[in-house]
Amino acid sequence: MKALVKVAPGPGLELVDVPDPKPGPGDILLRVLRTGICGTDLHIDAWDDWAAKTIKAPLTLGHEFVGEVVEIGAAVTKVRVGDLVSGEGHLVCGTCRNCRAGRRHLCANTIGLGVHTNGAFAEYAVLPESNAWVHNHQIDLDVAAIFDPFGNAVHTALSFPVLNEDVLITGAGPIGLMAAAVAKHAGARHVVITDISEARLELARKLGVNVALDVSATPVSAVYGELNMTEGFDVGMEMSGQPSALREMIGNMTHGGRIAMLGLPAKEIAIDWSAVVLKMLTIKGIYGREMFETWYAMSVLLQAGLDLSPVITHRFHHTEHKAAFDTARGGKCGKVIMDWES
Repeated sequence: MKALVKVAPGPGLELVDVPDPKPGPGDILLRVLRTGICGTDLHIDAWDDWAAKTIKAPLTLGHEFVGEVVEIGAAVTKVRVGDLVSGEGHLVCGTCRNCRAGRRHLCANTIGLGVHTNGAFAEYAVLPESNAWVHNHQIDLDVAAIFDPFGNAVHTALSFPVLNEDVLITGAGPIGLMAAAVAKHAGARHVVITDISEARLELARKLGVNVALDVSATPVSAVYGELNMTEGFDVGMEMSGQPSALREMIGNMTHGGRIAMLGLPAKEIAIDWSAVVLKMLTIKGIYGREMFETWYAMSVLLQAGLDLSPVITHRFHHTEHKAAFDTARGGKCGKVIMDWES
């Protein structure tokens, strides 16, 4: 089969022939239909310092995907051949304290599909049954392919109640955009999203945010009068990993405000901890999705009318992977999808 592989240490990926994967007793075999490109994939492609320390080549990339089940292992009991499945890309140990307590998203031994083990940028992929999410309702394949990052957005957006609250989101990348859509759908009074990319801010406007703000030109505090706000934001969602974004968010939170932090900083961030203390702020780190409560919430949100179509801006056949990666890296886009059907 064809797979998109980091064949050796260094920049670049190659579409090459690799052996067809075989499912173990507890695994399912998927015919991959669509995949999404993640920032992690861009790091691996570019072979930056993180990738050089983390990735062992050869490796098939890809952890955002949807496929059709074509074979199941002997011990598989719930997933059936023909099911449409998205995959949870965090593979947990199942035996640590958190796993045994049902808190699998907190497993300290988590490994990543397409990062530490072969992923789904391929014509076929193997997935443990325990990591499969079967779509029992009609769903667009492109949307099903991005359930992994959609889950990050839902986990972040629903970490704190947003009904009737004023919400600040820093970073209008695809996950920030989806979080904004979720917050609006969940009843936030005002949703303000910030970035320095006009293209992504325009996508945010299509999703119905109250204000999409270019913070390279205008401070967050400038929106208070427009939105009839007096005491700052109730809920913050930090999606960018940028030091200035977190500092500005803390400076614009109301007393008792709550911040969900998904953006992963490249280095340490110095912040005004006295403001955190004196404002009695809560800062919660978010990583991945709650298995599988977040997945249930995702499906229900879509069934209830949440529209993610504006977030998906580009589609390529997998043979056009270089153009797909270049588009994703360029930043003037939302989610980029690769089609793996012939």
